Amino acid sequence: VQLVESGGGLVQAGGSLRLSCGASGRTFSTSTVGWFRQAPGKERRFVAGIDWKSTTDYSDFVKGRFTISRDNAKKTVYLQMNSLKPEDTAVYFCALDLTLRTRNLPTAEFEYDYWGQGTLVTVSS
Repeated sequence: VQLVESGGGLVQAGGSLRLSCGASGRTFSTSTVGWFRQAPGKERRFVAGIDWKSTTDYSDFVKGRFTISRDNAKKTVYLQMNSLKPEDTAVYFCALDLTLRTRNLPTAEFEYDYWGQGTLVTVSS
């Protein structure tokens, strides 16, 4: 499985960006995909996730501003980011969990099996 993120860039505060995470492999439709981010000098943190039923989960710091969605036909997960703030500046990573989840959506790094290389999002004030 390979994951490739795209869509990062420089945006002013209050603006929007849409990140994409494209995946290879036949198990995408039954996988959970998560977005994490790592700001300079800080640990990587869970941002949002979506499971095979399209159940979603968000960290409190992005609720109401970010929306995760998936298109299984395109093997792609999107992260729509609105009302961006300078503190959203980070490298954003997508990750894929092959386990067919029937309960809580995973939010910890160790629960994910594959990772993309990351895409940088910079929000200027």
